[in-house]
Amino acid sequence: MLTNKDLKQQALDKDLDRIGFVSDAAEAMGRRLVAPGVALVFVVICAAVAATQISFSAYSDTLILIAASAIGGYMALNIGANDVANNVGPAVGARVMSLTGALLIAAICESAGALLAGADVVSTVSSSILSPADVRDNFQFMLVMLTAMAASALWINFATLIGAPVSTTHSIIGGVVGAGIAASGFDAINWTTISTIAATWVLSPFLGGAIGAALMAFINTRVVYSKDRLKAARLWLPILLGAVFTGYILLKTSHRIVALPDWLSSGISLVVGLGVWWFYKGVVRVQASSLENTARSLRNLFAIPLMVTAGLLSFAHGANDVANAIGPLAAIVLSQSNDFPDLVLWYMGSLNPEIPLWVSAVGAFGISAGLLLFGRRLVTVVGKKITKLSPVRAFCITLATAATVLAASGLGLPVSSTHIAVGALFGVGFYREWYRNRYVAEGGVMKPRKLMKNREERRRRLLVRRVNLVTIVAAWVVTVPASALLSAGLFRFLQLVLA
Repeated sequence: MLTNKDLKQQALDKDLDRIGFVSDAAEAMGRRLVAPGVALVFVVICAAVAATQISFSAYSDTLILIAASAIGGYMALNIGANDVANNVGPAVGARVMSLTGALLIAAICESAGALLAGADVVSTVSSSILSPADVRDNFQFMLVMLTAMAASALWINFATLIGAPVSTTHSIIGGVVGAGIAASGFDAINWTTISTIAATWVLSPFLGGAIGAALMAFINTRVVYSKDRLKAARLWLPILLGAVFTGYILLKTSHRIVALPDWLSSGISLVVGLGVWWFYKGVVRVQASSLENTARSLRNLFAIPLMVTAGLLSFAHGANDVANAIGPLAAIVLSQSNDFPDLVLWYMGSLNPEIPLWVSAVGAFGISAGLLLFGRRLVTVVGKKITKLSPVRAFCITLATAATVLAASGLGLPVSSTHIAVGALFGVGFYREWYRNRYVAEGGVMKPRKLMKNREERRRRLLVRRVNLVTIVAAWVVTVPASALLSAGLFRFLQLVLA
């Protein structure tokens, strides 16, 4: 029988348990609030930096510049949280890099690309959709850019929360379209350009998926299922790494670092490609000398190319997509430092003013901060929740992404790198699913598999999660309309407030 002392001790223990539970809950809540708190501090810093750059007296212009800087920082945070997952997600899913290591590498490469090769922030897509000449005055144009940036940032934030990698380019395009219509009507929008962009919604993922599946089939045939895997890997890995990725990074960024004629740029690309091929050929030879001729050994051989390609894709993404974060901000800054007719000439390509360094820094550091603070969710979705990845499959995905973007750039097609990367991921997954259901390994040789009549057995052999495909495609379809409607609503609201 319990004494009064025992009852008091039990009550005390229960109180201590409750206190401990509350303490643990408070600590967990505090950890969850760290990232939003740091993001808020970054946005405030962006606004403060903009305030130090003000050299004009118009009160409305002052407010718009400060607001645009804060929203530009918020936009960059969301791009880092959503878009960069496509570059490092496959490497994380293949367990070649840890999640923390991948985030750090991507953040460094993104910042380097944005600062070293991202000075050209003139968005040709945005300028061909809505020209300043189609807007009533300078203030209206700044308001269009401000609301377009805010709407696209809010949409990307929502897409990140539901785990859907969307195109940041299409988001900002939708924002410009919506605000442009609200400001100047439907006639102000270049619907020919919109139709071309809409066609890429279908073209981009299918191109990425087709090239990803083709590369998977090629590497399976030439390397994975060859008699001498190590010899095949020593031959093909240096060729693929040197030729495709060196050409990609030079084509996408060299003209931004220093202006070079086409023949010299091509020559440098070839020389660097041969150098990378020669260097990595020696690396693979050393690695292969201590490995056995097994499929497991290929994990080690494909690890370095996968990490390199993930870093290169992050560098190129920072150089190219930083414009989505700071393009509208740069337009607002230049509209306040130039006459309105000069702004029209800038959008038409007749002027090439220098973009302030602080504007580029907002995009560069914002993307990196967004990746480090909020990028885990989308990296996990891309790397682990769609299909199971190995270093070989992940390498095919990153290689297909780079090759597709490179081919599209050469043809002048405005494709989405996000759509291409996710399309390549699904392409590799569906090819693997098809191959596994059609062939079976017997004695080291792939032989045709008997047709499965059992529906439940066929369902167990599905290697791609369809629910993720539906969510992602739905987010892609509504990206432009959603950001356009949100932008138009914000524009009308600000018009009423500032009237």
